[in-house]
Order: sequence, then C-alpha cells, then structure tokens
Amino acid sequence: MSGRILVVAPSWVGDAILSEPLVARLHAPHGAPNVDVLSPAWCAPVYARMRGVGRVVESTIGHGRVDWVLRRTLVRTLSALGYARAVILPNSLKSALVPWLARIPLRTGYVGEMRWGLVNDARRLDRNAFPRLVDRYVALAAPRGESAPAATAPILVADAANRDAAVAALSLDVARGVAILCPGAEFGPAKRWPPGHFAELALKFLADGLAVWIVGSPNDKPAAEAIRDAAGEPGRAMRDLAGRTDLGTAIDLMSLASIVVSNDSGLMHAAAAVGVPLVALFGSSSPAYTPPMSAAAKIARIDIACSPCFKRECPLGHFKCMRDLDPRAVYDLARATLRPRGTVADARPAK
Repeated sequence: MSGRILVVAPSWVGDAILSEPLVARLHAPHGAPNVDVLSPAWCAPVYARMRGVGRVVESTIGHGRVDWVLRRTLVRTLSALGYARAVILPNSLKSALVPWLARIPLRTGYVGEMRWGLVNDARRLDRNAFPRLVDRYVALAAPRGESAPAATAPILVADAANRDAAVAALSLDVARGVAILCPGAEFGPAKRWPPGHFAELALKFLADGLAVWIVGSPNDKPAAEAIRDAAGEPGRAMRDLAGRTDLGTAIDLMSLASIVVSNDSGLMHAAAAVGVPLVALFGSSSPAYTPPMSAAAKIARIDIACSPCFKRECPLGHFKCMRDLDPRAVYDLARATLRPRGTVADARPAK
C-alpha cells in the first residue's frame, strides 16, 4: 500500500526499540522515509535514532488518560498529514482512538481491548506462532492473509555529534575501554540485579583497567549510589551518570562501550541495537519473549523452577533468580564478549 504510514508506538522504551524491524519493513519498499511515529515523549529519542522514520509526533497524553483536549489537538495534526495507514502497536482501546478520529483509512492492529471498528484491519494474535514481541510487531507489516516476514535485529544509529558533546560536557574518559552498567528496570525490583553484585563486577572491571560508567534515569540514582557505596573506596573511580543524561544521550554513549552489563530493560535493548557487546541479566522475565537481538549479546540467568514469574516483585520473597546469579559468572561472560579498545559502534557522523 502506498502513501504515508503512521506507527502508534508502545509506551515502554524496550518495546519501542523492538518495533524497529517493523519500521524497517514498512519503510523498505519506498526508499524515502515514509513512516511517521506517534510516540510518548519519553520514547521519542528512540525513534529519532531509527532509519526510515520521517517525523516523530510526540504525544503528551499521560498513560491511561483520555484527555479529550489533547486528543483533539493530535487528531487535527494527524488529519492534516494525510496518512494512508496506521499500524497500532499497543493493544488498548485508547491507542486506537486518535487514528480512528483522524480518519486514517486503514488501521492495523491486534484485536486487543474491545476496539472493533476502531481497528478495521484487526488481526488475531497467535502466541505460539509469534512467541517474541518483535515477531508480533513485524507480522503487522504483512497484508492480511500473507505470511509474516522474518524479524531482523533492531538497529539504532547513535548521534555522534550529541555523543561527543556529552563526552566533553561530562569530562568522560574514553581513552581506555569503557564498561557500562545499567542497574535500572522501570517495570519493578524483581528485574534488578542486587547493587552488591554490580559492585563486585565493577571492581573486577576497574582492576582490568576499564573505565566504569553507571547509566540510567533519575529513578536509578539510588541504585547507582548503592553500587558505589558497596564497592567502597575503589568504587569512587566509577562515574555515576544516572539522571545526568537524557535517554537519547544514554543511547549515544552506549556506542562507546567495550561491554555493557544490564538488567532486562530499555537500556539493555538499546545496547543490543547499537551493536555493542552486552551481557543481559534475566531473572523474573524471559529471554524467550524479549531477548536482546544481537550477535554480540550474551544471556546471564539461572535455571530455577519459579523463573520467569513476570512479577514486579518476587512473589516468594527469596529473589533467588537474581540473588544467586553469581557476579563471577557474569564477569566471565563479559570477558569473553569484550570488544577491543578503541572501537565504537556505527553512528551518524558529527556535523
């Protein structure tokens, strides 16, 4: 189908990154960027680093809110842009309202939350055929009745100019290898490796001569401080960047890493998508559903009966899935994955 396409983005950063293969598939037949994205403001930096995206329309409507005033403003904006098709990734009724009100002719999405009519190209999800979220997204690119295309690995292209400006502004040491630690996970504490484990790992990296940066949102500041405290005096050599960068800058800085060690989070998917070596820590969640899709990524997890439980907090109270994931085993994986010093992931050239 020709014409401009609007993708209605998911609300989680990691899910937004996993939508990149869908964007690439929709864009591929057209050459010029023909895909626009309606995105929550916090996910907009992700789409700004995707090839094939023409325009990112930021939505300021709060999660779960109706807010008819803001929706009417969005409807006017989208109606004027004349989209031929919308691909709606969230399964909620509210996510389908704006494309319907904007009278976009073809509105594709899964059946979801009582939205017959709002989604007029409704697909039924076969969870067995599409166990991974990325495959579920890509399947929406195919016309009804056609086989779903295979999902490629998500790709984000770091902004070199922004990355270099951040290195200068934060006085970061990039002359030696860099280990980036991502101790956050917005979903809940059950996905977070203990700070003491991160501290033990960080000390091993520092002993190897690597610079260690802790990267995350303002919500990850307590975890970053706990890691440095647990590491004692040698831990003062770590750079705590939690809350000191926006999401886009955090993604750009990932391209400098010799190794990233991350909980199952948006930053885990960002590291995979910029192509750097990664050790992904899984406990309450499953790499079968949202794996880091990169040949340079390794999974660290232990096999116990209660994992994955997909809960925000450990329902049994023992947190064994993360507590018993040994820092020495994670270090061994990281050492086997480490990228040679002096190399960076591909980025858009600095202007």
